[in-house]
Amino acid sequence: MQNIIPYFILIPLIGFLISLVLPKKNESYISVWAFSLVGLQLALATGFIVLWILGGAETLQIKEVILYQNPEYVFQIDFLFDRVTAVYLLVGSILTFLVTLYSRYYLHREAGYKRFFNTTLFFFLGYCLIILSGNLETLFIGWEILGISSFLLISFYRERYLPVKNAVKVFSIYRVADVGIILAMWASHHLWHQNITFYQLNNAELVHEHLNAHSMIGVFISSMFLISAMAKSAQMPFSSWLPRAMEGPTPSSAIFYGSLSVHIGVFLLIRTFPFWEYQSSVRIAIAAVGLVTALIGTGIARVQSSVKSQIAYASLAQIGLIFIEIALGFENLALFHFAGNAFLRTYQLLVSPSVVSYLIREQFYDFEPRRKTIEDSFPTKLQNTLYVLCLKEWNLDSMMYQYLWNPLKKIGSKFNFFNGLRLILSFVLTYGLAIYLYINKENLPSEVTAFLPEIFAGIALILVLKAFTQRRSVRMSWWLIVFNHFWVAMALTINGNYYLKETGIYLVGILIAGIIGAITLQRLFKQEGKITLNRFQGLVENHPKIAFAFFLCSLGITGFPITPTFIGEDLIFTHIREDQLVLASLISLSFILDGLSAIRIYARVFLGPNYRTHSTFSNRYF
Repeated sequence: MQNIIPYFILIPLIGFLISLVLPKKNESYISVWAFSLVGLQLALATGFIVLWILGGAETLQIKEVILYQNPEYVFQIDFLFDRVTAVYLLVGSILTFLVTLYSRYYLHREAGYKRFFNTTLFFFLGYCLIILSGNLETLFIGWEILGISSFLLISFYRERYLPVKNAVKVFSIYRVADVGIILAMWASHHLWHQNITFYQLNNAELVHEHLNAHSMIGVFISSMFLISAMAKSAQMPFSSWLPRAMEGPTPSSAIFYGSLSVHIGVFLLIRTFPFWEYQSSVRIAIAAVGLVTALIGTGIARVQSSVKSQIAYASLAQIGLIFIEIALGFENLALFHFAGNAFLRTYQLLVSPSVVSYLIREQFYDFEPRRKTIEDSFPTKLQNTLYVLCLKEWNLDSMMYQYLWNPLKKIGSKFNFFNGLRLILSFVLTYGLAIYLYINKENLPSEVTAFLPEIFAGIALILVLKAFTQRRSVRMSWWLIVFNHFWVAMALTINGNYYLKETGIYLVGILIAGIIGAITLQRLFKQEGKITLNRFQGLVENHPKIAFAFFLCSLGITGFPITPTFIGEDLIFTHIREDQLVLASLISLSFILDGLSAIRIYARVFLGPNYRTHSTFSNRYF
């Protein structure tokens, strides 16, 4: 039966690749191909799970492909199938099949009809990779695919301002979740001295032995899992992104943010439960996050004027309860709760357009006075305070900007002296000095070499902060991101026992994506003239081929799994020592900002209202 497991990845992969070449104007070919492939996946999953249960429902593990290996490190694709995978695979296949069938008619004659089905199949590929993953590296591939497909579906109506702005917002939170996984992988390498698999985590003696000797590393890894799960499942304080994600079409809202994608954080906690099962502090933290989210999310949902936002907050409140169930050890109840919540929210979102019209009719012909609720027993001041707080969504959006993004913007704006020739000259001189220090590292005092990695990582962070806040020159922002990666590579190269081959693996994808991206921008400038990042330009319809090429370059420069840089990012983190938390934090923050900066450039240049026909400015958000 193990030989069948890779087909759950191959089917959506083949379906996605073929959907890219289907004729754009033939809607029937596109939709029939999409729901036929998902239907095949559903039939195969149903049959496989039935045979698996009849055979004893044993946990299946398969080590598929080794992508890179050295004496101290192995990057391999590993698959695992157990009851958690079975539930997520069956629920995901059923809901994806229903939504693709529904979308065939809902999106009829929509300009982005083919694009929607392409992205849905791409999402389904990432979803299957996550739930079938047997280690963190495999999970992270699907994790990245899920993030970028979310960005594409939220910005589906790419000629509008709000969908594009909210897509960048959601992607910014997803980058936090991405780096949480990267840091968890980094610390896991030091804890286990190998690429640990989820199957090995079920060995209680092995886990107990390692955590006894390294309890603080264990708490750190568990905390990173929790932060990633919180960001991906919209738990407090990351909850504000979920209703913003409803800017996409109703079917994508149903499958992504009502059912499947928003429950991936739950999957991560269930999958890693054997690791943090005996860490009381972590269990208390998970339960506390779930409780706060359930209470605040329920209050916000009750005052929403938009039906989709109401469903979104109701869904994240239920996920908060699932977090509590996982923390208490009720794993089977959490799986059952996930399935019920996923089906309910998908149904609610798919019928929401009809429900709105029914409710409008009923308020005229079947009026009912408001029923008394528990809030009526509260003092009047408390009622009013809670109402206003919930109406303002507890200022969650403002808090994220005030305490996270705005401070980074202010720091980046302090480096406005980096411009044009001055920037290139300073990079060449300082990087040349860094290479000289690396070559003569053995002759330098140990006190100096001890601080060089943090200094170089700090320079990398300064460059990407400048790219993040750059609003005038598109090319400067692009090259700042490229230079940032070179400084990260230098910081890790000088840090210790580091193979130059691994530096090449990390930088080759960056260099290729950076050069091709610069060429596409130059070609665009020749046709459009000077373009800035002060506003959304909306050039995707005018230059679709250039936009697609630049989008691929943006993915490559962020370490998306289409270049060797994806493996290189994991490789370089293995050479950060466990006591170098400052270095790991600096590089992690650089990774958050470089991905966000690259996608911001793409969104500003190619998405949003066309600058020739609209005058909508964006001065506040990213």
